[in-house]
Amino acid sequence: MVVIFCEGAHQREGRTERAYCGELLCPECLQIDSYAVLRTDQCRKMEIKTLCEDCENFCYEPAKRQSIREVMRYAGPRMMKRHPIAAIRHLINK
Repeated sequence: MVVIFCEGAHQREGRTERAYCGELLCPECLQIDSYAVLRTDQCRKMEIKTLCEDCENFCYEPAKRQSIREVMRYAGPRMMKRHPIAAIRHLINK
């Protein structure tokens, strides 16, 4: 989702870093991506939960939560075009 956000929000010339998935990101979005990957890897309930919004534990600290929300609001509707199976799976779990 961070890659979709970065592609829509930032110039191609500024995307010089590699995301966790291997695609190009700008340095600012790389920080968001790295943080999201770290927190997801450390989530104690990742094995059993279906959606982060249904979890009683917040993986993201309040200062970073707004950045993550921004990315999700932008990329969420565009997921159907880029990753339709993942988007449908998410909607079914919702």
